[in-house]
Amino acid sequence: MPAPKTFRSEMMPVNARRMRFHWSLPSSGVADQRRGARFRNEINQFADLDRQRDFCVRADELGLDSVLLPIGFQRADPTVLATVFGLATKRINLMPASRPAVISPTHFVQQVNAVSAFTNGRIEINVVSGQGSDELRYYGDFSTHDERYQRTDEFWTICHALWRREFPVNFEGKFIHVEGARINQPFVSPDRDRPYIYIGGSSDQARQLAIKHADCLLRVVEPPEQLKPKIEPALAAGIEVGIISNLIAGPTHDDALDAGRMLAQNAGERGKAAVAEWRSKTSESVGFNAIYQLAEERSSWLTPYLWTGLVPYMGPMAISLIGDPGEIVESIFEYRRIGVTQFMFQARPDLPTLEFFGANILPKIRQREEQEPAAAVDSIGEKR
Repeated sequence: MPAPKTFRSEMMPVNARRMRFHWSLPSSGVADQRRGARFRNEINQFADLDRQRDFCVRADELGLDSVLLPIGFQRADPTVLATVFGLATKRINLMPASRPAVISPTHFVQQVNAVSAFTNGRIEINVVSGQGSDELRYYGDFSTHDERYQRTDEFWTICHALWRREFPVNFEGKFIHVEGARINQPFVSPDRDRPYIYIGGSSDQARQLAIKHADCLLRVVEPPEQLKPKIEPALAAGIEVGIISNLIAGPTHDDALDAGRMLAQNAGERGKAAVAEWRSKTSESVGFNAIYQLAEERSSWLTPYLWTGLVPYMGPMAISLIGDPGEIVESIFEYRRIGVTQFMFQARPDLPTLEFFGANILPKIRQREEQEPAAAVDSIGEKR
């Protein structure tokens, strides 16, 4: 079977494309400021589905590009939510997370194509090979870290063949075997024949997988000088790179810092205990371990705007871009200069931060984008 060709959304250098901004839906509690500081088995996944829908609607109105629908035993099924929230919105993309080990590729493509038919193609996919073995065993997946990446490679090879409609699809790998696979319903979209694909991860395996199968590599945020050499191979291969970050923003720098400190105080020792438990179950995650190490070995300020102060209380995904609107804009353009074109945010509290971002930060970014077209960047990240 031939290697899949990835979908390129624009015929221009990836680092010169319009920046895209996404939000990770707080699907374990829109109103919960202590999200991340709670034990996972305490979370009611159906407690605020109406608020989650309204959050997607508001993100649509504010001009966000997509909403990530995370996956996990404590959350509602993201593909179901993509259908429901897609019907409630008009323009925004829904991005359900997917774990290849818990579903067959043929069934998965059927699901995605069905959502595309209801939403006119407004579905993107976030591929997660798995953060740790403990939870994956809930679903019957007993593979190792490296085996999960091998399975993901096989899974997406089959998915791409199905979207290219190379019927019948026959594939026999180490983990997945399909014979004569075909699907009647194609992907429905005005401008493409498959969804835009994000692969998340900070390991070498994740990067190679993204280069082979995806349109964008998503990594947890790090200082730009530390991140730049890690993303150069992906940029050189012609795919985009995005960063995932918590966002703490306020009218002034001090307001933002006070908000961050209050979050840490509210999480307290119970938050630290919840993080310690989760860390023990996600010890195989290269990206998460790197963030823990940064938080433990360096000052909580990695740059003037990148803060690890919440990591001990809310986990690695709480590493934060922090500051006033001007500082946040400047930090985003600093990442843009090394080739990052996509940004995935989360926040606590989410809705007020989303509103502040949409009203006070995103318009400034779009205005500056028009004034400062991205220069081409060569393989070592220098303007030419």
